[in-house]
Amino acid sequence: MKARDKVLIVDGYNILRSGSRYRYLRENPDWTDEWFNKSREVLINDVIAYMGRDYATAYVVFDGTDNPYSTGEAEIIGGVNVVFSPAGTTADTVIEKLSHDARERNREVMVVTSDASIQDAVFGLGVDRMSADGFSREAQLLDEETVQDEAPCVKRKNTVAERISPDTLAKLKALRDGHA
Repeated sequence: MKARDKVLIVDGYNILRSGSRYRYLRENPDWTDEWFNKSREVLINDVIAYMGRDYATAYVVFDGTDNPYSTGEAEIIGGVNVVFSPAGTTADTVIEKLSHDARERNREVMVVTSDASIQDAVFGLGVDRMSADGFSREAQLLDEETVQDEAPCVKRKNTVAERISPDTLAKLKALRDGHA
């Protein structure tokens, strides 16, 4: 089955700040670069899982406006385009441009953010929207389904001895043991 021509665009830092699934990362930070890397990694993995077969293309956009070295080039991780906005440009601007360009090519677009200004801007383009908590709940459900799918399940063998009456079983055992 071919994936629909759908685009998923995720407002990275907005989801990490607003999404309930990422609260544990926010509440116990060590405020090092490692914390930021770990939280981004968790989000990117969730987007990879969520993308599945429903989305042909996915972007996670992080704000790199204050980073003079940020070029805005996408790095592909697990099939997801990870973008830090170019220096001097906000992630909001990149998200709006990606949405606009995809709609111009008649692609379906879903933008994941709780930022009201982005939601308002993309709504006028005919883009579907999902909140940070909505995405958090969806990612959690996917995790739970994966755990259930991967949980070991011991299959019970039904033997002949379990399916026949005790009297017949006793007679068969007697025949086997030569007591008949």
